[in-house]
Amino acid sequence: MSEIENGGAEDVVRIFDTTLRDGEQSPGASLTSAEKLEVAWQLARLGVDVLEAGFPAASPDDFAAVQQIARTVGVAGAERRRPPIITALGRATVEDIETTWRAVEPADRPRIHTLLSTSDIHMAKKLGMTRAQVLDRVEKMVTYARGLCPDVEFSPEDASRSDVDFLVEVLTIAIACGAGTLNITDTVGYATPVEYGNLMAHLRAVTPGADKVVWSVHCHDDLGMATANSLAGIAAGARQAEVTINGIGERAGNASLEELVMALATRSDHYRCRTGIDTRELTPTSHLVSRLTGLAVAPNKAIVGENAFSHESGIHQDGMLKDKRTYEIMTAATVGQDKTRLVLGKHSGRHGFKVRMAELGFPLEGAELAAAFSRFKDLADRKKYLTDADLTGLCGGAA
Repeated sequence: MSEIENGGAEDVVRIFDTTLRDGEQSPGASLTSAEKLEVAWQLARLGVDVLEAGFPAASPDDFAAVQQIARTVGVAGAERRRPPIITALGRATVEDIETTWRAVEPADRPRIHTLLSTSDIHMAKKLGMTRAQVLDRVEKMVTYARGLCPDVEFSPEDASRSDVDFLVEVLTIAIACGAGTLNITDTVGYATPVEYGNLMAHLRAVTPGADKVVWSVHCHDDLGMATANSLAGIAAGARQAEVTINGIGERAGNASLEELVMALATRSDHYRCRTGIDTRELTPTSHLVSRLTGLAVAPNKAIVGENAFSHESGIHQDGMLKDKRTYEIMTAATVGQDKTRLVLGKHSGRHGFKVRMAELGFPLEGAELAAAFSRFKDLADRKKYLTDADLTGLCGGAA
């Protein structure tokens, strides 16, 4: 068993992708079984460690999709000796756990993921259960799941709003009953990075058996802090991150896989962690998920957005032309983007204009450059976006 499999390497963060479960819960983002399989194969190429394929108890189609992924993507082949762990989510009931197990069992490395709410508001208003009843349910259901599958993950839902002492009780039972991964959920995106990091550190420090399990982060973006909270949890010792492609998911979405992975890669000096992700597959994966779900990626989206490696400001373009490191902390090729783009607009300067015109076949100097640049500025004030045809027109047509 490798370090990333047993959680033994302090500097390895497992990437648990839940695009096909939590991500698909985005309004309007539902996928067919064939589409889910296509995404699953791409996630395997991307190198995710754990692939949450769905919620089998939700519908017969979801069950079939998860089982198909387990039988194909989850099985080693001639070209893939190490498939991802295939998991699926089930509520802490016998019926859900059995259904989940039947769906993931065909995989070489199956996992049962089960959850139960632990916050007072969830227990009272959603579950209608007392704390004692929740403790009893966790004991019985984690034990039952562990009897079916050697790899069990338990999530205390709404953990970030739970009473901390009660949360420790719940997690202690889950560990004792065989859960190998504990997932600390910020279900409604309520926590701040300091709070979430402190919670993770506290739970790892005081929960009996904490050193025997992998601690996981699962954060939502309701206040725009999902990725920051996830990174805070990793800094506090979590070694699994539950994320989605493009940050899609319930309400405002989940922590973004591409953002978290590149934060760990770019700031390895700070986090001192690594992942097994092939970052060159980030943009192709983003495009695939966007196309199949119909959820567009904002141009200014970090890492995979169209403008992530585009520069219009003259000051920025001048710096980039001298040394890309002046305004880029990673390269476009590293994340599967085509290349850095110098976009000409009203904020662009003479240096960027001169270089772009030369690329188009118009090497301009002196008075000729000054006159063309003046015409360019006038046009840029009137048009939001300038095409190559607009630029060549400044010099009288094709070269």
